[in-house]
Amino acid sequence: MARPTMAQDIERRIKELILGRRLGPGDPLPTETELMELFSAGRVSVREALKALQAVNVVEIRRGFGTFVGSLSLSPFAEGLAFRAAVRHRQGEPGLLELMKVREALETGLVGAVTAGVPAEDLAVLRALVATMEAEAAEGGRVARATDRAFHLALYASLDNHLLSEVLDAFWAAMDRVREDVDDGHQDPSVTCAQHHEIVEAVAAADGARAVRAMRTHFDGIRGRLDPQSVSA
Repeated sequence: MARPTMAQDIERRIKELILGRRLGPGDPLPTETELMELFSAGRVSVREALKALQAVNVVEIRRGFGTFVGSLSLSPFAEGLAFRAAVRHRQGEPGLLELMKVREALETGLVGAVTAGVPAEDLAVLRALVATMEAEAAEGGRVARATDRAFHLALYASLDNHLLSEVLDAFWAAMDRVREDVDDGHQDPSVTCAQHHEIVEAVAAADGARAVRAMRTHFDGIRGRLDPQSVSA
């Protein structure tokens, strides 16, 4: 294994500094000069490390103001997923299908937990989104991607897991990015509405097994459009 460069070592030490000082997004970091002194490093290596950390949202460099802890968002993760899937798709490999399978495993593994105690206000939001889907289907013959995305994000709100929300949103962003280069077909909107309605009713009934079945049925439809051979098989 190759030894880390000076800049990579500084990246690691800046992360340790953030953790050690219990800093969070928006908190100021030592100046470039202070980092040079702290790590006994040259300006070029410090700047290279900061730029690398900025690329993954660990730090934010504000010209004229200083360096701060970044948003720590998962947007670079989503971009990486999208780019990988796009490259594999253009090589004739099932990049988008692989993304869908990972998301399916995550959602079917979690939807049962939602049924343990979803608040009434969350159910109201989910039912309102299904009603929006039905209106969109009636008016335009297609459920908007934004509405579908909002439904799946709202479904897990009661778990109060910020990281989960970011991961799910990252998968949606990645899949949306790849969909620009691939036509995966569109499901009958009435089926889409019915599947989401069944998910909501299963959650409302606190029936975990039913909710998992409903989610799997929903993903069966997506899989069938992305991989027609899976249906014929």
